[in-house]
Amino acid sequence: MNTKLGACALLSILALSTLTGCSMTDDMPTSPPSAGISTTDEAADQAEKISSELYDLIGLRGKATEPGPGISECAGKDPEKFFTVFHAWTFTPASPDQLKGVMERLKSDMPRDGWKIVEYGPDSSNNKNLTLTADHDAKKYSVKIAHFAKDTKPNLNLFVTSGCYQVPDGQRVE
Repeated sequence: MNTKLGACALLSILALSTLTGCSMTDDMPTSPPSAGISTTDEAADQAEKISSELYDLIGLRGKATEPGPGISECAGKDPEKFFTVFHAWTFTPASPDQLKGVMERLKSDMPRDGWKIVEYGPDSSNNKNLTLTADHDAKKYSVKIAHFAKDTKPNLNLFVTSGCYQVPDGQRVE
């Protein structure tokens, strides 16, 4: 269990660092790119929608974990007015064999839906888990997907994260 939690934490850190240095901006930012103005509830709904679209892109029968999106601060910005949304979840297929080739297919299919693949290949772990990082510039979201092929139950871990939202005037981050 600790290994899985550590892997999820590492995936979270990697995804956030990827977003802050991704292609959504021209300069090396200290904070994620602007995602516009939104309430935290609306932004969380958007993160769930994007996760749902990614689930559909996976195109396999299986189970996804149910944790909802979370809210985090935007580095260097007022935490009462600015926030990012993240949504970490795991997909476990009905049959482990179904995941064979899924990462290659996602690498091929995601650009048709507006995703730009910014990194693809094995991670630095002993298992050399295949990872894919993609940005959706129009939606101001990034996703990091890791294929844990050698787990007892092979799965995909996804970490979806937004750019930096600002709450509407007169509101605070909830």
